[in-house]
Amino acid sequence: MTTLAPEAADLNRRRALRRMRLLALGLLVLAAVVFVATLHRGGAWGYVNATAEAAMVGALADWFAVTALFRHPMGLPVPHTAIIPNRKDALGQSLEEFVSTHFLTAEAARERYAAADVTRRVGRWLSEPEHSARVVAEGSVLLERALTRVDEADVRAVVEQAVLPSLVDEPVSAVVGHLLEGVVADGSHHGLVDLAVAEAHDWLVDNAGTVIGIVEERAPWWTPQWVDDRVAARVHREVVAWLADVRDDPDHRVRHALDDLLAQLAEDLQHDEPTMLRAEALKVRLLTHPQVGESVVAVWRTLRTSLSAALRDEHGLLRRRLTEEVARLGERVAVDEALRARLDTYAGDALAHLVNTYGHEITAIISTTIQRWDGKEAAERIELHVGRDLQFIRINGTIVGGLAGLLIHTLATLA
Repeated sequence: MTTLAPEAADLNRRRALRRMRLLALGLLVLAAVVFVATLHRGGAWGYVNATAEAAMVGALADWFAVTALFRHPMGLPVPHTAIIPNRKDALGQSLEEFVSTHFLTAEAARERYAAADVTRRVGRWLSEPEHSARVVAEGSVLLERALTRVDEADVRAVVEQAVLPSLVDEPVSAVVGHLLEGVVADGSHHGLVDLAVAEAHDWLVDNAGTVIGIVEERAPWWTPQWVDDRVAARVHREVVAWLADVRDDPDHRVRHALDDLLAQLAEDLQHDEPTMLRAEALKVRLLTHPQVGESVVAVWRTLRTSLSAALRDEHGLLRRRLTEEVARLGERVAVDEALRARLDTYAGDALAHLVNTYGHEITAIISTTIQRWDGKEAAERIELHVGRDLQFIRINGTIVGGLAGLLIHTLATLA
C-alpha cells in the first residue's frame, strides 16, 4: 500500500471540517435538549416536541449515512458501512469506467481542443519575434544533439541492410521513365544541356592540343604529317564552332534531336521490355557496388557536419531564416481562417486518435493508483476534501427532519 503524502492545505481543510462537524453536532444536541425540555408537555409545546424529535431522527440518520462512507459508525461493524476503505478498488474501477465513458472520449477531446482555440493562440505566440527565436533556439539545440548522437555505423547498417536492398527489389525503370517524360515535357533539362554544351566548348578551346593529338592518332600512316596537322586543326575548329552554334541557338536542331532522344528513352523505360530490363540491371549493378554504402555515409557525414555547425551558430543564416519563417507561420496561422480550420481539424483528429488508442491506458491510472492506496488513509484524505460539504447533509437532515415532524404532528392533531 502507498502512504499518501500530506499537503500543506490539509491543516486548513481539517479545521473547516471540524467546524462543520461541531455545527452539525450542535444542532443535534439542541434538538435533543429541546426534546427533553418539552417532553410530556401539551399545547403548543407538543408541536415543538414533535419537531425536535423528528430533527433528532433526521440528524442521526444522516450522521449514520455520512459516517458510513468513511468508517464504521461508533466502531460497530455494521454491514455496508466503511464503504470507501472496504470497496475502494471497486470504486476506483467504477470511476475509471465513468471517466473513460463520459469524459475521456474522442468527441469530448475534439470539442475541448476546439473550444480552447489552441491554434490561434499558438499562432499569436509564435508571431512574436522573441518567441519564434526561442522556439528555433531550443529546437536547434535538440536537433544538433540528435545529429551528433547518430552513429555512422548505424547509418551504414540502415543503408546497406534496409534501404539499398529495398531499392534493388523495387522496379524503378517505369518510375524513372515517367519522371524523365515530365522533365522533357516541361523543358526542365534545358539548363543542364546548356551547362554541358558550354563546358564542352570551353574544354575544347582550352585543350586544343589534346584534341588535335587524338585526331592525328587516328590518321592513316601513309598521310604526310602536314596533312594530318591541317586536318586535325580543321576538325577541332569545326567541332568548336559547332558547339558554339548549339550553345548560342536555343532552337538548334541538335537540341530538338536530344529532346526526341530523351522522349523516346522515357517511353522505352516505361513500355519497352528490353530497355526496362537493361535499366533494372544497371540499377542493380550500381546499388550493389561496394562503394555505394560508403558514399552515402560520406554524404551523411558532410551533411551532418554542415548542418550541426549551422545550428550552433546563433547569428548564422540558417537560424535567422528559421526564426523568420516560424514568425511568419505564426502570423499566417493567427489571421488565416482557412489554414487555422485545417490545422484544427488535423490536431483534433490526432487528439481523437490518441484518446481512442491510449485512452484506456490513461484512465487505468485511476484504478491502479487507488489500488495502491491504504484504505483507511485514503478514506481520511477523501473526507478532508469532501467531508465539509457532506456535513451539510447532516444539517439539512436535522432541519428537514424537524419540519417533517412538525407537519406530521400537525396533520395528526387536525385529524
